[in-house]
Amino acid sequence: MTPDTIAAQLYTIRAHLQEESQVAASLKRIADIGFKAVQISGMKAPLAESAVKTICEDLGLTICATHEPGVKIIDETEAVIERLQALGCPYTAYPHPHVPLESVDDVKALAAGLEQAAQKMHAAGIGLGYHNHAVEFRRFGDRTALDIIFDEAPTLIGEIDTFWVQRGGANPTSWCRRLVGRMPIVHLKDAAMLEDKSTCVFCEIGSGNLEWPSIIAALREGGCQWYIIEQDQCPGDPFQSLQQSRDWLVANCC
Repeated sequence: MTPDTIAAQLYTIRAHLQEESQVAASLKRIADIGFKAVQISGMKAPLAESAVKTICEDLGLTICATHEPGVKIIDETEAVIERLQALGCPYTAYPHPHVPLESVDDVKALAAGLEQAAQKMHAAGIGLGYHNHAVEFRRFGDRTALDIIFDEAPTLIGEIDTFWVQRGGANPTSWCRRLVGRMPIVHLKDAAMLEDKSTCVFCEIGSGNLEWPSIIAALREGGCQWYIIEQDQCPGDPFQSLQQSRDWLVANCC
């Protein structure tokens, strides 16, 4: 990890990307914080890919990844490839199951669709990752749904989300090691408990309970290229939360 490989997941600032007039100013704030890369997600402003790419290039921001709708990844893979190529972006990720995962057959069917999409994207020079939440840690015998997905879709790469691994009852460091050589992008997200000790919440990196030294070491060993900060909910200004997380990582992990 270096400061330049720490990226901002724009879903964190989605409220500031709803209108076309907001985009350039919001991305400038991201660049002013010190970020050199972003993941495109949560942007509702009706901007063409070429316009988004130009704004980012002018600000010195690399578009390192995106999230695309799950159903579109499976059913309209070629359109997703075209979008990624227009953005000049090498990676995208399947963000959340768009179908129920109630049985092993359900999980294997999703994995088959993802493998087919991943193969098409790989042929076009694009990596398709899987972004987990907690639901994928439901067990089916001796494997979780996430185990089955990665076992059944060998072309699929990882985009592990550290918070949701922890929330699902698994170990973020173990999952980073499980996907050694297969996870060029990762979501870094911390977790803390409220004072009543009953609710796990999102928080800025370094202010929660995740064991960052071991997580970052495993990611380095595994060849991670982009360390993407995401915070689904922020206590105040999301730009300030992103800055706090980035500053902590630069000071403690770079």
